[in-house]
This record gives sequence, structure tokens and C-alpha cells, in this order.
Amino acid sequence: MNRMGCPVIGVEEMQGLYGPFTFPEKLLQQIWVRGDFDQANLTVNDGRRLQIVHAGRWNLLGGPDFKDARLRFDDGTEITGDVELHLCADDWTAHGHAADPAYDNVRLHVVLFPAGAEQSTLGGQGRKIPTLVLLPCLHHGLEEYAGEAAIEGLAGRPLNRLLDALRQLPLSELAAELQACAQTRWRQKVHFARRRIERLGWVDACHHAALEILGYRYNRAPMLRLAGQFPLAAWAGGAVDLDRIHAAEASRWSRQGVRPANHPKTRLRQYGAWVAAMPDWPSQLVASVTGLPSLPTGVPTGELRRQHRLRALRTDWAGQLCAVAVGGTRLDNLVCDGWLPLLSAQTGKDLSGLWHHWFPGDQPPSMRKALRELGLMDGRSQPACQGTLQGLMGRWLAVGLQ
Repeated sequence: MNRMGCPVIGVEEMQGLYGPFTFPEKLLQQIWVRGDFDQANLTVNDGRRLQIVHAGRWNLLGGPDFKDARLRFDDGTEITGDVELHLCADDWTAHGHAADPAYDNVRLHVVLFPAGAEQSTLGGQGRKIPTLVLLPCLHHGLEEYAGEAAIEGLAGRPLNRLLDALRQLPLSELAAELQACAQTRWRQKVHFARRRIERLGWVDACHHAALEILGYRYNRAPMLRLAGQFPLAAWAGGAVDLDRIHAAEASRWSRQGVRPANHPKTRLRQYGAWVAAMPDWPSQLVASVTGLPSLPTGVPTGELRRQHRLRALRTDWAGQLCAVAVGGTRLDNLVCDGWLPLLSAQTGKDLSGLWHHWFPGDQPPSMRKALRELGLMDGRSQPACQGTLQGLMGRWLAVGLQ
């Protein structure tokens, strides 16, 4: 560890909801290249506002992390040069970059943590390099980024290791453990929803969440950039040209593994139709909270869904809140990843039970198969639900983060 308490090997260990987790420098580089942060309010340490015209070419060899980036400052300066990323500001000195000619063209030093970043980074011959702290600009918490990276790493691996451990538990104990893991994930979602509301306000928090979820994991970053550039009022006022804004992110859209129905242009048009029909949907969403039930989690999901008519509620929400522009599993993801956490954060109402018993949305088939093998999903009395699947995901994630 260096004098600022930061690692000098490019990996930071932190305490999270599931215990200690690591945040490698490579993950910071992935966040930079995807643009998975709020780019509307970037300010470097000398007070200038920064616009990233082009993030640069990711350099996986020696030297600066990104080559030939294009950067524009609000004082009219526009430069092309390299970008170096570190977890902490004084890693630049610890790694000896100032004396290395390979780093002479670095024009921006991006760091995750603010400690020491108030001072300009010094290059060769004492040249001042502006520093950008990325932590306040992240859309999510560090553990969520690390967790997503862990899930991507685990995606190709079988669940056997986890299942072998879970099979050793009595069914009641297993159900209780997954329920506890699910509640941890619920609290995390509400926490991030609250932070989003504090940063953006209610209307824009809803707007950002909706576009992010419609973008799926691969296209959430460009969707969030568009949400920042074009607030809900612009969409509602007809000021958004969908073809133009889609073209503006042309180099950033990911189409690998994206089904035609999830093509970003299709999802943008879907949201456009939604807002055209329901321009004040965030207001209607928060008004709907008074009719939502507070449900227990320790009862069979099938019985509870029938008793509280959750299928009817699902249909009503699809029509009343998004004009049937979104449906199926994408609506379920919107409800569980967006609407319910946001509503709970905004109103203080405990919606964890409703979230737990809600329909599962887009979940890997392997997760459902695992729940059936464990005896936690049997169709009618105990169908797949958000809580149990999220609990298994949380338990799997805990293994992956260790």
C-alpha cells in the first residue's frame, strides 16, 4: 500500500455487502472505454469542464492505457493525446511514469479515488497534466461494477460448485439463506436508486433508469449518455430525433449477442412511443404507490400472486404507466430493477415483498434449472420469482467476488 492507502499493483480490495471484493485497474479501463459514467458533468482538478470527444484506442501493450484520445475543455482548448488511468493519483509517481518517455504524450490522468487528485499530475520536465476523478461520476457503486464483471466472468462457468455446497443444506435453511441474499440485493438496489434520485431528481432518475434497462447490459452506457443529453422533457416535447441520436452513438452501440428485438434503435423507438403516449409517466408511477401491497416473503409465491392479483397488476402497469410500449420479461426487469427500488427510495414504503414475488424477468435458464434441482421451484405453488432468483444470483456472486 502507498502513503495514500492505495495499492500499487493495480488492484484495490474493499469491503462490500458480500464481504471483501477486489476492484482491478482493468475494470476501471473497461468503464472508461464503455463510457459507463456521467459524462455531462466532468470537471478536472484545475476547474475546467471536460468533454470526451473520443476516449482513445485501448492500448493493451506497454505505455499509456489509451492512445489518441480527443479531449475538449470549456476554455476552448481541444487536444489529442494519450490517457492514463490509475486507481489512485500517486500511482503515477509510484509507477515512474514521469521519467518514462512512453508517457510524454499523456494529456489526461484519470483516477478512481479523489485522494491526492487535487494536485496536477506532473509529467516529464514538470509538465502539468490535468487529473479527472471518476468516482463521483459513476452511475453505480463500485461493488455493482465489480459484481457485474464477476457475473460476466462466471457466465460461462457451470453452477456445480455452488450447487454442491447448497445441496448440503436442509431445504428450509437453504430457502432462508437465499431469501437473506435476495434481501441484501434488494437493499443494494434501493440504495443506488436513492443515490440516483439525490443526484438527478425524481423525474430524471426515472428517465435514466428506464433507458438504462431498455439498453440491457451491453448498451446501458450509450443509453445513459443519451438520457443525460436529452432529458424527459425533450422527449415529451418532440425535440428528440431518434435516428439522429442513434447515429450519434453509432461507434458505441454493441450488437454482439443482441437479438433483433433488442436492437438499440428498436428500443429507442419503443421508449419514444412510450413517452409520446405517457409524457408524465414518472408522476403516475409515484402516484401508483398508494395502491401497492406490502407483502410477506415467507409464503408460497403462487398463492400470494393469486390472492393479490399480481398478474392483473402487471397488465395494468403495462397499460397505465408505459402505454403497452414495454411488455414481457423486459417489463418485469423494468419493474424490479427500476420502478420498485425507485418507489421505495422515494416514498419510504417497504416494497421488498412485492419485489420478491414479482415475475423473474430476464434471467439465465441455468438459474431456473438450478432452482428446480434444489427443490425451490416447482411450477404452480412455487413458480420462478424475482426474489429466489436474485437470492441465488447473490449467493453465486458472493462466490465469484471472493
